[in-house]
Amino acid sequence: MKFWKVLGYIMLVAFTVFSILGAIFLFGRGFYELSVTLFVLIFLIDFFILNRNAYPYRYMIPALILLFILVLYPIAFTIRTAFTNYGTGHIMTRQEVVERLLVDPIYTYIVPDSSPLTYSVYVRFEGTQPTNDFKVIVSIGSDYYVAREYRVLKSEAGQLILGEAELIKLNESGLSLERQNGKIELIRDNGKIFRYFYNPEDSETYINEDYFKYSILFPIMSKIEFVDSNSSRFAIRQNEEGKFLMYNIRHLYKLGLAETIEKGKSIVKTVLINTITNRPLIEENGTFYDINEKGEKVVVAGYISYYGLKNFTRIFTDPTVSGPFAKIFVWNFTWAALSVLFTFVIGLILALVLNNPNLRGRAIYRSLLIIPWAIPAFISVLVWKNGFFNETYGILNKFIITQLFGKEPIRWFNDPFWAKVAVLTVNTWLGFPYMMVVSLGALQSIPEDYYEAAAIDGANKWQRFWKITFPLLMTTVAPLLVGSFAFNFNNFVNIYLLTGGGPAMPNTTTPAGSTDILISYTYKLAFEGGRGQDFGFASAISIIIFFIVGTLSFINFRLSGSFEEVNR
Repeated sequence: MKFWKVLGYIMLVAFTVFSILGAIFLFGRGFYELSVTLFVLIFLIDFFILNRNAYPYRYMIPALILLFILVLYPIAFTIRTAFTNYGTGHIMTRQEVVERLLVDPIYTYIVPDSSPLTYSVYVRFEGTQPTNDFKVIVSIGSDYYVAREYRVLKSEAGQLILGEAELIKLNESGLSLERQNGKIELIRDNGKIFRYFYNPEDSETYINEDYFKYSILFPIMSKIEFVDSNSSRFAIRQNEEGKFLMYNIRHLYKLGLAETIEKGKSIVKTVLINTITNRPLIEENGTFYDINEKGEKVVVAGYISYYGLKNFTRIFTDPTVSGPFAKIFVWNFTWAALSVLFTFVIGLILALVLNNPNLRGRAIYRSLLIIPWAIPAFISVLVWKNGFFNETYGILNKFIITQLFGKEPIRWFNDPFWAKVAVLTVNTWLGFPYMMVVSLGALQSIPEDYYEAAAIDGANKWQRFWKITFPLLMTTVAPLLVGSFAFNFNNFVNIYLLTGGGPAMPNTTTPAGSTDILISYTYKLAFEGGRGQDFGFASAISIIIFFIVGTLSFINFRLSGSFEEVNR
């Protein structure tokens, strides 16, 4: 018993230590919400296990982990993102962007009037197969240099971003060389043998060019800068003829000090400087700008920065956003309300019919009418989309509209009005069985004595329905109607599968469609924006949706009497 107890404590200590190290690592990488979430989770788990009074809470640990990781952390991340410019062009942090501008080979240029250098690549073989273990000999003037083993300066996810190799004179390298006809054919280094493999000026080595490009040049050598004793840098670049030659290169940006004006005060700060123009980059709203020859600002790179309330105010101040957003907002409520109204009315009518004890075959009718609810929604939606609403060969256009009535085919998915009719029709088809079942259950719970008493008092069928059936029905169904409204308010699947939110709204800078609801609009902003992804703006809309659905849920609880005991 003691052994298992000691083993349990050892495992708890190991879990705590590794989790704390993980949380510290996440904090250092900028994942502050996840780091804090992990710290709180570690504290609660340890508290529940070590505190005897908290013994019952130990059984909640699995649910607690899921709650923090899958619910609380996404909420915190969404809130944080809503106040940033996180999105396409602003994916990395400022530090990551600065490092990339300083070290990425993309941000280099060939020194003007510099001539290409001659280089040869020597490869180590395993049997008859070449490897990516190589040596490089470079000719600078009349001297020959060999590159030492490169060291990694920057890498991401195990991929080399920038490496650096020192060039030393060949006669000072201590390497054993074998020559043939004055040309170095073999290099020996610490027991390894490197054979002559490729030279861009030697046509005899072109047979090895594909292997050189795809196994050595692109993954490794193109990302290495070769530095001589004078600190000059050389790298492989492609010329206009398509050859990969070695040139003297320089980095386009460097760190330096510059005087800037911030909040009306002149301060000296570290900035990025263009090494060609010697001018500092302009930094505004999470974006670095350079100045071109015409004096115009050109975007260099963007990073994640605090955006304040701009994502929220943009909804109301930007005409190209506020107009479509207002339309989507109104349509969202209209869509949810009409969906509930149509499904409830049809479901209630069918429930009243099926509740008649004199109706024969009620069980068969119930089984048939519940089929739309039983079939997966995405199957039904695709059947409606391709079988009924297709504008060319759909049943409605091909047989009913054109042949039966002789009218022009309806543009179901290209006309905003008919697209809305289509989505409401499909949603009604999918939703009325649920309302029918709910209403049928509520009707069967109403005592027959009420109807008998009303009939004795002389009430007709309509009076009995409005005075007895409907009020008693609503006491049961009203909370479900509110819940159905909340569900349809965020009913992403039906809208997205049927119309994709289309047809597109004109005169908007965001991917807004005439049948889009807020949740599908948010999805498009985050993942399908034509001008790129905008996670910050999408998160702001998600928060608005959260408060709307939260309000509806509160109303639902009130209607269902969940707060009665508290109120008492």
